[in-house]
Amino acid sequence: MNFEFATANRIVFGSGKVGRLPTLAAALGGRILFVTGSNAQRAQDHIESLRQQGSSVELFSVSGEPSIQSVQAGVQAAGDTSAELIVGFGGGSPIDAAKAIAALATNPGEPLDYLEVIGGGQPLTAKPLPSIAIPTTAG
Repeated sequence: MNFEFATANRIVFGSGKVGRLPTLAAALGGRILFVTGSNAQRAQDHIESLRQQGSSVELFSVSGEPSIQSVQAGVQAAGDTSAELIVGFGGGSPIDAAKAIAALATNPGEPLDYLEVIGGGQPLTAKPLPSIAIPTTAG
């Protein structure tokens, strides 16, 4: 089964659709922070396909649930590389980290400023960096 669903966000679904990554990424930015789990080797083919189409790709790995410190390190890496696009590849942890990095890379302050319940609960005021999530689990 193949389908695309477009609203404020876009979902591209179907067997082999990850092969469209270089084309989809090129439309969003050429400097990419690629967020993976602890086994970054699983993403090497995708990273190489992005590089072959001319993108600059920096790797950022998270292990386990993303912590405030790991998200801050990811935001720093995004800034250091002038990332235009964040790609999250893997299970929930790298995808959650990638979403947080994309949001906080364009909004000032600390992650705790924006977290509800345990933080300041401030709304994001700037649009996040574009992001692509590539889930590798079905859970």
